[in-house]
Order: sequence, then structure tokens, then C-alpha cells
Amino acid sequence: MEIGHYKARIIDKLVDLYLQTFSAVLIEGPKWCGKTWTSKHHSNSEFMLADPRGNFNNKRLALLDPTLALSGDKPRLIDEWQEVPAIWDAVRGKVDETVEKGQYILTGSATVNKDKYIHSGTGRIARLRMRPMSLYESGHSDGKVSLKDICEKKAQDLYVGDLELGKLIDFILVGGWPAALGMSPEQGVLLSKEYIKAVLNEDIYRVDNVQRDSHKIELLLKSLARNESTTVTNTKIRADIKEKDFDDINVNTIAEYLELLKKLYITENIPPYANKIRSSLRVKQSEKRHFVDPSLPCALLNLTKEKLLGDLELLGFLFESLVERDLLTYVSSFGAKLYHYQDYGGNEMDAVIEMEDGSWCGVEIKLGANQIDDAAANLLRINDSLAKTGGKPATSLCVICGLSNAAYMRPDGVYVVPITSLKD
Repeated sequence: MEIGHYKARIIDKLVDLYLQTFSAVLIEGPKWCGKTWTSKHHSNSEFMLADPRGNFNNKRLALLDPTLALSGDKPRLIDEWQEVPAIWDAVRGKVDETVEKGQYILTGSATVNKDKYIHSGTGRIARLRMRPMSLYESGHSDGKVSLKDICEKKAQDLYVGDLELGKLIDFILVGGWPAALGMSPEQGVLLSKEYIKAVLNEDIYRVDNVQRDSHKIELLLKSLARNESTTVTNTKIRADIKEKDFDDINVNTIAEYLELLKKLYITENIPPYANKIRSSLRVKQSEKRHFVDPSLPCALLNLTKEKLLGDLELLGFLFESLVERDLLTYVSSFGAKLYHYQDYGGNEMDAVIEMEDGSWCGVEIKLGANQIDDAAANLLRINDSLAKTGGKPATSLCVICGLSNAAYMRPDGVYVVPITSLKD
């Protein structure tokens, strides 16, 4: 459908490819990340289950007969299908009747328990994950350097110019929500605070119609915000909640609530890069905690530009969150996967990008240019250690930073690139 002022997204090429390959495509991810607008861009008709017109007439019709949502020009968008889970089986049944590709686009901002529908849809309904806008998508990265080229050791040296620290903080506070484009940091934080309110007041119930303690979930969210970009355990989260908020929460309840936040796409943890390196070094198996966008921990902790300028350690963690949000989108575009690495030998890399052929790129994420030398030395030391203990050495190594004025390869072979010049 024609959409005025549609801002292209990196996922667009994948949506086109999937529509040519599969009968139906599910685009899932957090609400407000742009799923509906992107899906409209790729569809020729729509059925909006959250449309309030006629006392939510569309939803009422779909509850009465899910197949009523399927009639229309193809590809047909069915937005927020999880409002009527039976639509999944209706779509699956419909695409079984024909070999036609690209019939339906479904969107969802919450994972539905599998007992709500009968069939998995494997081979018929393909899944794509969408996230808030990367800096390249929002126009805050000039895109002069391709991450894929870095991973394949093809990137060229470029001068890209200086960036003020305050501008980088603005990107963190505002986040990647399409609705926040052009907003001031104060407006962006306010938008994210309303996002959190909606999660606590509505979404935690609507995901499976179970009443939960929203106060406990808020305490958990604040603890996750304080521990953003770390591998903190559930036990430590419980201790943090008790210490900071003078309240207590059961570890099993924490696990349940963490799974709920995952279902709502509020969090997206980075898994550990484990046996694929094939080193004799014992690898830690902890996931790195991440909100889906750095603006959310900023809202939860009531952060401002002034507060972040006064706490550079916290700013460093949030900058890492910003970079890894972007990396998740970039690597998905060329079939790679994102991990982090920690082992019991004291080695740690902020990110590991694994390509489809098994080759990998080690990444360190640093806010300031004064940290580049140490970051490069760390990458080289870990890569050498892995090779000596039977591991597969990296194809490339890279330091992604906030305040470098150039993208270049160092004499030691480590790439340096500012996040505001990176694209897929």
C-alpha cells in the first residue's frame, strides 16, 4: 500500500525475500518499533485487529470466524494477530490450499503460548524479528562503513568527522522508536516512560490474561536497568532489588517475570559464544542482559543528559546497549548471529559476530577514542589465546567506538569504526 513519508528499514529486503519464498510471514518484535508501517509498505490490503472502530468490530468478527480476516488483496496484512490466536490456524489452513507465495503478513508484539493454536506453521509461516531503529535507519549514522565488509576484512579507511559526546547521549536517551524521531531528549525519555507504564498497566496482563504484581515487575525492570549490558544472575537481581528497593521477590518469580518480558519483546539478551570457538578454555554460559532499546533503562532510572555526563561508567554500559541494539539489526540482514564471549581464563569480548560459514569477528565496544588501544590489545590477546588452545582464530577484529573521527585499520590489523558511520 502507498504510505506517505515511509522511512526505509533494513528489514525491507528480507521481507521481500521472505514473501517470494513463503506463503506467509510473521513480523514480530516490540510494539512501537515500526512493524505495522513496514508491513503496510509491503502489503496490498489490511485487517487491523486493534482498530477500535465499531467497538472493535474487526476483532469481534475474527473471534466469530477467523477466516473473515483473510479476504483481501495479497499480500494481506493481519496486524496484531495474537489478539485472536485462532487466526494463526486459519492462515495456516488457507496457505495449505495453494502453493501461492506471499499471501499474508502477520505482525505480533507478544509471543502467544502454543496451546492457543494448534499447528506450528513450520514451512508455511516464516518468522522475522524487527527491532527499534538502528542509527543508520534513523539517519544518525552516515553508513559509510559496512559491518559485513568489516567481518569479511574488506572495509576501507575513511575520515568521517567529529561527534560531540552530548549528541551521542541524545541518541541513547531518545532511542530508536520511530515515533521519537526528531524529539528532544526530554521528550524521548517521556515517551519511553509511557512505554513502561503501558507494559505495567496493560501488557503484562494482556499477554496471557494472568494478573501479576505490577509493582514487583517494576522493581525487576529497575534492577535490569541498573544491570544493563552485564551478565548478572537472577540471584544477584533479587539481592539488588532487596538492597535498593527494600522489597523481596522469589527467584522463581524472577524467572517467570523475565520470561514474560521476553515474550513482550522488552528484553533481548545476547547469548554466549560457546563451543563454536572449539578452544580448550572453559566458556561461561551466562547471557548478557539487554533491554531492546537503551532508552528504556534511561526512562526506568530517570536519567538525563546531565546525570549521564556525571556517571561515565553507566554511560559506557548504555552506549554498549545502543551499539548491540544496532548490531542485532545489522547482522540479521546478512544471516549472521550476535554473541558475547567470556571464559574462566579471564578473557572477555563485548560481542562476537558469527557468519554463516562459521567464521567470526571479535568486537570490543568503547565510548571514547582514548580506550581504543586497550580494546585492540584485548582483542589480539584473546584471539592469540584461543588459537593457542585449539580454537578457531577470528577472521577480523574490530573496535566500535563513539568518539572516533575516522574508520580505519590499525597497523596491528584491528579495525576501528565509529557507530555513527556503521551500517549493515
